[in-house]
Order: sequence, then C-alpha cells, then structure tokens
Amino acid sequence: MTLHKEGRASITIASVVFIALVGTAYTVFAENMIVQALLSAIAVFQLVIILQFFRKPDRSLKENDLFLYSPCDGKVVVIEETVENEYYQEKRIQVSIFMSPLNVHINWYPIKGIVKYFKYHPGKFLVAWHPKSSTDNERTTVVVENKNGFSILLRQIAGALARRIECYAKEGEQVDQGSEMGFIKFGSRVDIFLPIGTKILVDLEEKVTGNRTPIAELPIK
Repeated sequence: MTLHKEGRASITIASVVFIALVGTAYTVFAENMIVQALLSAIAVFQLVIILQFFRKPDRSLKENDLFLYSPCDGKVVVIEETVENEYYQEKRIQVSIFMSPLNVHINWYPIKGIVKYFKYHPGKFLVAWHPKSSTDNERTTVVVENKNGFSILLRQIAGALARRIECYAKEGEQVDQGSEMGFIKFGSRVDIFLPIGTKILVDLEEKVTGNRTPIAELPIK
C-alpha cells in the first residue's frame, strides 16, 4: 500500500504509540493475558486506521475534455443553485461532496486549466454537512479556468475532525486534470461551483470516486 506524504507525521506518531502499547502489554502486564490482548488490539487498531486514512491509491487519469471528474471520494450531499459571493458574485450550481474518515482524502483537479484565484480562510470546525460550513469553517478557495473559458470554483472545507487543509494551488500555474490539488486530514467536504446551465451527471446521495466519477459535462467550443 502506497501512503501519502501528508501522513508522515501522523504515521510516525501512530507507530510510536503502537510500540509503546505493545511494549507495555508484554512488560508491565506480562502475567495478564487479557490486558495484553486488549492493549495489543488497541495498538493494531489505531495504526491500521491511520494507515488506511493516508492511503494513496493509483488514480491516474487520462485527460478528457468532455467531462469534469469528481475531485474527491465521498457522497454527494448538495446539488442546488446558489449565489457564490467570494469570487463570481453571481448564481452558480453548487455540488458538494462529503468525505467520511473512511474515504481517501486526496483532492484532485477535476479539469485542466489555469489557477485564476487562490485563498486560504481560517475559520471554525463545524460538522462538514452543516449549512454554514461552506462560509464559516476553515477552507480554501481555488478557481480554475480551462482553454475554452469554462471556469469552476473548488472549495476545500474542514469538518469537525479535520484540523488541517493542505492545498498546493498557486495563482497563475497550469494544472492538469487529475493532478493533486491537496489533502484534507480527517472528515471534510469539497464544494464545486459550476456555471448555471451545466449538465450535472450525479444525483443526491450518490457515492462518487475521485478521478473516476464524471460530475458534469464540459462545454466544447
């Protein structure tokens, strides 16, 4: 299993905890098999959870100008028209994907283009499905425009458990469809804001896979 670079510190800590728990089990509680088994189980469980969270599956993607692909794993929790007030100042179609702690937490660029805007916002840590999490929580905003002038806004949103958002976007850089945009540690959400009239290809409550599930059709000029 390949592990993501963002997990190095967490995996190191989990490994130290594993060694400490197992060492304690077989030294301090050498005569108590029940406590040994319990501490060993806890040690294995916490290490497996951390390794699973920071897994990095092969999601290589052949670029496709026909579709906008899901930027993350998770479940579609919002599809609605709303006013996007940070960048566009106009109505957009919002598609939100909630990532549980069990999902892969890498975020990918859903289209190829130029990063037109990037901003980090410090904030609260409301649960990711809370209506105000999109505007009140710690988050990043990234706007990407492709060669046809089709522009989307992506917003990484921290949740109640997520305490760190990593975003690799830089204004003015060219990004490839399917390349890594960032990583959110522990339960979170990604919002996508699309032009009104964009054909959406997913439904509410649908489970999606990053770099695999088409979210919308792209206009071809």
